[in-house]
Amino acid sequence: MNYDLALFEETAARFGLSFSEEEKARLDRFAGMVLRKNEVMNLTNLTAPEDVAVKHLADSLLLLQAEGLPESGRVLDVGTGAGFPAVPLAIARPGWSVTALDATRKKIDFLEEVRGALGVPAACVQGRAEALGKESAYREQFDLVTARAVAPLYVLAELCLPMVKPGGCFAAMKGASADAELAEASRALRELGGELEQELRYALDASGEDRRAILLFRKVRPTPAKYPRPYAKIKK
Repeated sequence: MNYDLALFEETAARFGLSFSEEEKARLDRFAGMVLRKNEVMNLTNLTAPEDVAVKHLADSLLLLQAEGLPESGRVLDVGTGAGFPAVPLAIARPGWSVTALDATRKKIDFLEEVRGALGVPAACVQGRAEALGKESAYREQFDLVTARAVAPLYVLAELCLPMVKPGGCFAAMKGASADAELAEASRALRELGGELEQELRYALDASGEDRRAILLFRKVRPTPAKYPRPYAKIKK
């Protein structure tokens, strides 16, 4: 079973996005690998061809609508899971040096398979963001950090902003709860050096019911050294 290529193209075109035949072929192969691996390992709960086309691939790539994204540079995807949005972004933006980060070894092993099979120029790292955010190799080293369907925004901000360079961006890809999460996270964002710069609001489906948001934060000052804290403390 593979994903619905026509539906993916239709959804992308609705938002003014188009991709080369080579890019679409690699996205197609990636979707197939996700669905096959998901038969033996829980990568994603969304396995219908139309869901893979719209709710995974298209939704991942709608980040490219945002203004002010770097033309090149280092990109980190926190909690990448099955590789969304890291792998589609690496395919569509070869000028980006993408790192896919996840705490689960089996998921990183799968993404290593994807990288080898598709020649996707992405690094695959197993680890926890709250630990890596303290390490010099990751702290304030990325031009763009993304997170999609990982945790509430107040948690994501502390996991992600410490790894964004001053002047860089943090993109939180959220659902219908975006406004409530933004209000809840306002104090944390200020403390961590993030400032809301852009909001992309859209309905992922043609019916207008599946409401989504991309919240783009500019890092306007360095994150205080005490952040990120241990995960349990962040959640409290």
